[in-house]
Amino acid sequence: MKTEVVEKLAALITAAFGLVAALAWNDAIKAVFNVLFGENSTIIAMMIYAIIVTILAVIATIWIGRVSEKQK
Repeated sequence: MKTEVVEKLAALITAAFGLVAALAWNDAIKAVFNVLFGENSTIIAMMIYAIIVTILAVIATIWIGRVSEKQK
């Protein structure tokens, strides 16, 4: 049981660091977005931001999956 607890804690801590990194990237991307579109962004600009971030997330997920498969 002790090994399982350590494994679960390691997974949770890793996920927490991933969340912190994601939030940091979100802030960085928002800052770039504000420089490009201005502080008073419109709904259309926000939708463009969401679409771009989604596309990047999909590309990154596919790339990570391929790298993971190669390692196996």
